[in-house]
Amino acid sequence: MCTVVILRRPGYDWPLILAANRDEMADRPWRAPGRHWSERAEVTAGRDELAGGTWLGLNDWGVISGVLNRPESLGPDPELRSRGELPLDALDHAEAAIAAEAMAAIDPQSYRSFNLVITDAREAFWLCSKGGGEAVRMAPVPEGLSMLTAHDLNDTTSARIRHFLPLFEAAPAPDPETGEWYHWQALMGSRGKERTGEKETGPESGPEGAMTLAAKTGFGTVSSSLLALPGPARTNGPGAIKPVWLFAPGPPDETPYGAVDL
Repeated sequence: MCTVVILRRPGYDWPLILAANRDEMADRPWRAPGRHWSERAEVTAGRDELAGGTWLGLNDWGVISGVLNRPESLGPDPELRSRGELPLDALDHAEAAIAAEAMAAIDPQSYRSFNLVITDAREAFWLCSKGGGEAVRMAPVPEGLSMLTAHDLNDTTSARIRHFLPLFEAAPAPDPETGEWYHWQALMGSRGKERTGEKETGPESGPEGAMTLAAKTGFGTVSSSLLALPGPARTNGPGAIKPVWLFAPGPPDETPYGAVDL
């Protein structure tokens, strides 16, 4: 998964809205979000069929976690553990803050470098492991609109963040109550300007760093997710509201989003 967009609005009916595009080799097998782990019956997540982990998941307590590669770390290392284990381990916890603290304490030398997002309706965290023996760094995701790619949170050296962060900030926020996601769907499916030559093979191809990719190498955007978490007061008692997860099992400019059964 190469891009995560997070909108934090404490006090709103839907205080957390998240969008994510997963960029991967097209021939890598995977399964759409579901309850794929008998030992983790409370977790709904996409399943990577090669390593058995996930790129993005949600648990029944309302915690979301997703993992992204850092620069120059695409692909597995047979000597290290799969980074797809990290979101699953985070989703063993009922609160984002507790999950983030637990994941910040892992041995970073067991994995290739990564970015990890952990959030619930109250708090959100970005964890970063840059490799080289450095400890995992943990930082809160601020209120408002943030973006994460292979680079640091809201790092405008990422062409994708530089171009799309102001566009998401200017776009009307989704309304999960009415199912209005149009503006975010359009941005998640944007392919930027026309690209030619060697630029087509890069993970952030083109001068604007397109959100949806299709490189000649077979690497590209293979799925997209839109998630929303209701405020804590709305998740209990009569008329309790569930989170919303819409999933597109292909490039989001070509593939319709459908509701994930939670």
